[in-house]
Amino acid sequence: METVAIVGVGLIGASFGLALRKAGFAGQLLGVSSPRSIEAGVRVGAIERGVPLAEAASGADLIYLSQPIEQILETLKSLGPLVRPGCLITDAGSTKALIVSTAQEHLPPDAFLGGHPMAGKEQRGAEAADADLFQGKPYVLTPQTLSGKHTSPNPQEADFRAWLLRLGAVIVEMNPCQHDATVALTSHLPQLLSTTLAATLAGQDNQYLSQVFGPGLLDMTRLSLSAPEVWMSVLATNKAAVQDAIGLFQLTLTDLQAQLQQGSILDLFNLASKFSTTLRNSPYSNGSTK
Repeated sequence: METVAIVGVGLIGASFGLALRKAGFAGQLLGVSSPRSIEAGVRVGAIERGVPLAEAASGADLIYLSQPIEQILETLKSLGPLVRPGCLITDAGSTKALIVSTAQEHLPPDAFLGGHPMAGKEQRGAEAADADLFQGKPYVLTPQTLSGKHTSPNPQEADFRAWLLRLGAVIVEMNPCQHDATVALTSHLPQLLSTTLAATLAGQDNQYLSQVFGPGLLDMTRLSLSAPEVWMSVLATNKAAVQDAIGLFQLTLTDLQAQLQQGSILDLFNLASKFSTTLRNSPYSNGSTK
């Protein structure tokens, strides 16, 4: 792998470039993005220069799509006739089923490997990029079609996987639908709960809410600081799974209300504590934030 093109030089894309350099990658790092993002990416050292998509596709060994989901979908639709044989295209999108199906439709069968690094920050842009962003974090790969068949092997895939390990990422393989159902519960539901909690408090006529609180409230509302426009595309492309996750939470909340009324809420606390302990003892719990 000698030339990497990062399409979307924001937080994730720029962090990927910085992480590659830190891990010893000595090849070309090209950027395809807005002029402002290219300038920021060059300034922080994540890329060397900006190029048009057609130029990147004709010369890259790896194309890394780290745009918002709707832009990833549009890029996939245009890459087919541009990409050179043997190039591996991967993405960092937060949902996978629609992205994988779009890649299947528009790209050669061996060209695409779906991905999702479970890492992020509330800050956006290349200025917030971090070479250690993927260190110790789960990095989901979806080397299967929606029907469950494995995609054809790409000559660059083994090299890409090796670089992910050098970045310190922990590779987890899933099929696209398993991924979307899982992150609906572990990522999208927490985002919505944090947002709903903050919105509930914002709607109260109580001047003390912004004065009388502890670190727990800051922890619980941190995710509500995330960029809304990013989450609109995430939720739109995983709507059914998110609705299922909300339904499960509503059932648990109904149980909570009943147990609170009956004075038997201890079992719920114990169950929650046991699961939280399991999460914190997991090798995948090294500060994942998205």
